[in-house]
Amino acid sequence: MNIHYLQHVSFEGPAYLETIARELGAIFTGTMLHEGQRLPEKTDFDLLAVMGGPMGVYDEKKYPWLIDEKIFIEKSIRAGTRIIGICLGAQLIAEVMGALVYRNSCREIGWFTVQLNADARTTSAGRALPHVFFAFHWHSDTFDIPRGAVRIAESAACKNQGFIYQEQVVGLQFHLESTAESVRELYKNCGGELDGTRFVQQPVEILQMDYISGCNILFGKLIKELL
Repeated sequence: MNIHYLQHVSFEGPAYLETIARELGAIFTGTMLHEGQRLPEKTDFDLLAVMGGPMGVYDEKKYPWLIDEKIFIEKSIRAGTRIIGICLGAQLIAEVMGALVYRNSCREIGWFTVQLNADARTTSAGRALPHVFFAFHWHSDTFDIPRGAVRIAESAACKNQGFIYQEQVVGLQFHLESTAESVRELYKNCGGELDGTRFVQQPVEILQMDYISGCNILFGKLIKELL
């Protein structure tokens, strides 16, 4: 088994995905786009994971590698590769699939509940998630659900929290892969975004790690269903 991930900044890596890959005995590789690494020529991975990042899908002038990344994601979808996108990764997939990506009505930063949609139960990946669960959030943008995809879930701050397309592609606006280290790194590098608005928690709330274990268990189930 071969799992490959695309990373956009130094402080948002694969986190718990690396543990899952190790448990599965998978070959685990990554492309550090922020370091100028070239994308693989092949797309025939068992799983491609597109990670998060503080940039937007529309920031191609500042981050020109986004152009090639979008082409690579589209090629991977067409090749039938299993793909999971997280936060920015989900937004990139949504745009590649023809959906709009834009500013959400508010920022959502911290630990908030996510509610599963009934339609998600029609998919095996959706059935890996409970009706209501806590997840970590750190985003200002959102996306429309791509044509042909099933909306996974919503939160009080964001209607479209994810989608599943033909049991092949999963996009998650929220984070289940977070570890204590990855949460601390995100806070360290993006803490300036904590503006005190309704769905932006205080540092003491963000840095409490009570929900990480449960999130990681759900993430493992989701990845195994996708595979």
